[in-house]
Amino acid sequence: MPSGGPSAGAPGGVGGELLRTLTLRDAVGVGLGAMLGAGVFAVWGPATRAAGPAVLVAVLLAGAVATCNALSSAALAARYPAAGGAYVYGRERLGPLWGYLAGWTFVVGKTASCAAMAMTAAAYLAPGREKVAAVVAVVAVTALNLAGVQRSAGVTRVVVGIVLATLLGVLVAAGLPGAPTGGTVPLTVGDDVLGLLQGAGLFFFAFAGYARIATLGEEVRDPGRTIPRAVVVSLTVVLAVYLLLAVGLLRGLGVDAVAGSSAPVADLAAASLPGPGETVVRVVAGLAALGALLNLLLGISRTTVAMARDGHLPRVWATLSGPRRVPRTAELVVGAVLLVVVLLADLRGAIAFSSFGVLLYYAVANASALTLRWQWRGAPWVPALGLAGCLTLALALPGPAVAGGLAVLALGLVGYALTRRRDAAG
Repeated sequence: MPSGGPSAGAPGGVGGELLRTLTLRDAVGVGLGAMLGAGVFAVWGPATRAAGPAVLVAVLLAGAVATCNALSSAALAARYPAAGGAYVYGRERLGPLWGYLAGWTFVVGKTASCAAMAMTAAAYLAPGREKVAAVVAVVAVTALNLAGVQRSAGVTRVVVGIVLATLLGVLVAAGLPGAPTGGTVPLTVGDDVLGLLQGAGLFFFAFAGYARIATLGEEVRDPGRTIPRAVVVSLTVVLAVYLLLAVGLLRGLGVDAVAGSSAPVADLAAASLPGPGETVVRVVAGLAALGALLNLLLGISRTTVAMARDGHLPRVWATLSGPRRVPRTAELVVGAVLLVVVLLADLRGAIAFSSFGVLLYYAVANASALTLRWQWRGAPWVPALGLAGCLTLALALPGPAVAGGLAVLALGLVGYALTRRRDAAG
């Protein structure tokens, strides 16, 4: 089994090291921005349609799997504080193939997430002009990332503050005496176990953001201390917000209304906040989607840099530019690919497809964490439960997403075989 010390997986190759400029506050902001994005506004309808009255249990189940993933990712990120996240962990702990598969599923799955975020922002902010607005969003966010990660982290903190304040305002209004109620808050598993698992798998889309902290590990100050704390803090805050929002939505609208709505948070605001409440929520939802897109592009470009350093992608993509040592080539490549996806792809299944890829990504992370036996004294079940949970939720997703994900995985294996043959010939 490949292994390495704390410096294993350190950056090398084209361009040298990224600069460590992110503080704990920055890292927490990045994690919150990635999780409190379009998912919190868009995922409730699909997840509730799948889980039905068990939607609250689905949220808890997705949160439990996410917690195990977060603890595994934090332990690994502290040991391997290099850009790339589970790509680096899989490579160092399990072997190059597993690292490659983690990087491949992350880049493909998160590209689908980026497209969903861009289209969600456009739908909220520019209804009727979604395609043009989505293209403008991708170009603007890519330009911001080209200016450097520190500026991106600063913008993310502002977006997170606005989103949290808005969600809490809606929840307070919905909980006031006299506010409309649509039903009870069911806490039941029911007979449809597959629906529950499918709902949890879809809802995982809204949790999949804490790894952004790990993928930026090479740019975090004192990563051994900062990354674990940032992961735990951001995930705890988000889980609390999601549970409160689930209760508010179910109490204010009812299960059927949430399941049938494309914008249930806006619907709750319209029912609870007379006047401009719905408009405010729609504007904030659009900003949140842009904030999530900002952070997603950061994570994809850093994983691209790590894979390019190892020759799985063109090495020139690992080039770092300017005094801030920004991976501008990787940023531009990812932005160009995303523009094509936004313009051409049918994104109705983007959430499920993205969840499938990201769950496989975290499965590699948990399998890697299992090899850190010294880390899990008293809690060896953490990475094991995370691994089992990821695989179960991934396979429970809708059939087209699973089939498409497996096809993309097979394509990635073909690409890996070709690069290995090229390296052997050279």
